Amino acid sequence: MPTNLNDRNGIKCIDGFKSNFDRKTGAAVALGLFLGMNSGADALQSKGYEISVLSSRAEAVSGKDVLIELVEPNAKSSARVLLNGLDVTVAFRPMLNPSRRVGLVDGLQLGSNTIEVRVGDGVVAKLDILDHPLAGPIFSGPHQFPFTCETEQIGLGEPQDINCSAKAIVTYYYKQAGGLPKPSTPVESFSAPFGRSYTAGFKPYDPSMPRPTDIAQTTTSDGRVVDYIVREEIGTINRAVYDIQFLHRPGGALPTAWTGPTAGWNGRLVYFFGGGCQAGYSQKGLTNKPSFAGGFPVDLLSQGYAIATSSLNMFGNNCNDRISAETLSMVKEHFIKSFGSPVHTIGSGASGGSMQQHLIAQNYPGLLDGIVPALSFPDITSIATPVVDCSLLENAFKHAKESWSDDQKSAVAGFATWKTCSERWIGRDENFSPGWVSADNCHTAVAREKIYNKEQNPSGVRCDIYDNEVNQYGRDATTHFARRPLDNIGVQYGLSAFKAGKISAEQFAELNEKVGGFDLDGTIVPIRSSADREALRVAYEDGLVNTGGGGLGLVPIIDVRPYMDDSGDFHDSFRSFSTRARLLAANGTASNQIILMAPRTELSSALLDPKAPYRKIVVQAVLQMDQWLDAISHDTSSAQPSVKLARNKPLDLVDACWSDTGEKIAEPETFGSAGRCSQMYPIHADPRIAAGAPLRDDVLKCALKPFSVNDYGRALSASQIRRLKIIFPQGVCDWSRPGVGQHVSRAAWQVDRSQAIPAAGA
Repeated sequence: MPTNLNDRNGIKCIDGFKSNFDRKTGAAVALGLFLGMNSGADALQSKGYEISVLSSRAEAVSGKDVLIELVEPNAKSSARVLLNGLDVTVAFRPMLNPSRRVGLVDGLQLGSNTIEVRVGDGVVAKLDILDHPLAGPIFSGPHQFPFTCETEQIGLGEPQDINCSAKAIVTYYYKQAGGLPKPSTPVESFSAPFGRSYTAGFKPYDPSMPRPTDIAQTTTSDGRVVDYIVREEIGTINRAVYDIQFLHRPGGALPTAWTGPTAGWNGRLVYFFGGGCQAGYSQKGLTNKPSFAGGFPVDLLSQGYAIATSSLNMFGNNCNDRISAETLSMVKEHFIKSFGSPVHTIGSGASGGSMQQHLIAQNYPGLLDGIVPALSFPDITSIATPVVDCSLLENAFKHAKESWSDDQKSAVAGFATWKTCSERWIGRDENFSPGWVSADNCHTAVAREKIYNKEQNPSGVRCDIYDNEVNQYGRDATTHFARRPLDNIGVQYGLSAFKAGKISAEQFAELNEKVGGFDLDGTIVPIRSSADREALRVAYEDGLVNTGGGGLGLVPIIDVRPYMDDSGDFHDSFRSFSTRARLLAANGTASNQIILMAPRTELSSALLDPKAPYRKIVVQAVLQMDQWLDAISHDTSSAQPSVKLARNKPLDLVDACWSDTGEKIAEPETFGSAGRCSQMYPIHADPRIAAGAPLRDDVLKCALKPFSVNDYGRALSASQIRRLKIIFPQGVCDWSRPGVGQHVSRAAWQVDRSQAIPAAGA
């Protein structure tokens, strides 16, 4: 039966981030890439006493309790710990190292709190922390409203408040002995508290009933044979629905800091990020994603990995990387307080899930130790511009006097086939182009009468990606809409195709005459789009663009994708190389990124079929990431983190592709190379790269240079030259220079200070 969780499972003292229990050695190992969870906090440390927050950063605590570590000069210390003057020493218990005590201190007041360590009458250590509501926000800025609660729909009952809070529920399910049915077998549904069904081969487990006789067993990654029973916890944090699962026998002791991980948990956490990209305004559940008991997450559960996710870590629910990072931080904080610190936290997820991983690693180092992005894109801000170009191009082709073949359209778009634009970016139900820049592109969860309409409801909810991130971009003083970095001034669409002789001079001139831009509501207009300069600054400085900077260059990355370019799928392969180019530009090396290319596949069958090459490669990538992080953690040398990253990869973890027959071809993945992988799986581009932009594809607004007929290498008539000068009165893009406002982001753990909460009673 479901169980309500009222006090974080009664756990009061848990180990934390700075030292992590290693199941294999039974020792604590320091994370080689740990960048400090207490950055930004005011701390006093003296006389050999140190105190620090283990469950989160000191300024990013949530939920009225905090996990604290006290390091003392000797085990016989008489130090006392006080929270806001109240003695809380009883909360602390010694760890394996007797000079180290850890405690979960509750009773925090909302806002500022002070932890002091006293010996006699003297203060020997002090730490200031900032507590936030469990419903958030912490650093994402003011909550988005309106916001639809969906706790009832997912089985958590009526929401307890306007922030959609609900009590957490624990249920169990198990795998039946005899193996999984074929992937085509219909799912076997049963009642679940969150409204989902499990894949055939799994059944609910009721601890109040006699033990089932058909429970399968599984062997974890550290060699333990255990019953294949999964503990699943569903609850709400940061207005989102979270889900945590790991192998656990009902009635047995849960993991703690003192016992280390239990038999069913190998000590590792894999955090999943969902795909898509749409404006939020709703809590949503996890019903729109495959159950964790289906697809490749089950392959990791069976090996002892804990897995977790949240509805606001699904970009299709809310395409806001700050909210995603904040939710991850809070769910992980809850996990550590409840079960102990994972040895490693590994990010995993495809498409929009890959964007989240890249940006979290760049902007919030320490939350994810390694990332395994699949079907990857660098970020939403820089890819949105060439994606919505698809609609501009389609409109120009539609109204052109010149005739256009599909091959010519493909050459201008840069993709392997024009279908990538016409049938996928434009034609899909998600309406990415022009949906991402359309003010009324709201999810069905938003009531129609609340949605913006220029004439009938000008103050309504706006659902373009920029207004969805208005906390970061800020509002234009005149329109009061979010500032936009959207721009195509100076972009010569089809430039590469024209230079290569694939389109005529007249086609080139007419295309650029008719391409136009978008107004603030996402309607195509004859005038090209012009970016707000402040939005450009924010996009780069605050890390909304994946620039390869911040913490991203110090995180191991295994980028996995099946080849889908020639099918017209928008998960095109050059995106992996675009991220690599950004890493190189920012850090001088991309040795922390591995690219793995699986054979052509249908994505749905690849995820559901346990024998599908893509699914097997993704699972293996997570296992190899675990090995890579283990090796880094045990590298106690004084070498720079980047050196440790490069030299501690598993020997078999190299760039590679797989043929249709299953042959693994290990060779460096390079854009445009003559290697076997590039010949089998040719890499293409997008409309901006086809217009001359660099492979990094990270220029939001290009720097301009004067129009010159000598730049084309092909004849233009006097009339065409006059028309091009009219089209580009300010000049054309100079892709050899950085874009306007462009620079490598060094953003890391930016807390929204406008959301600082005063101390209680202030």
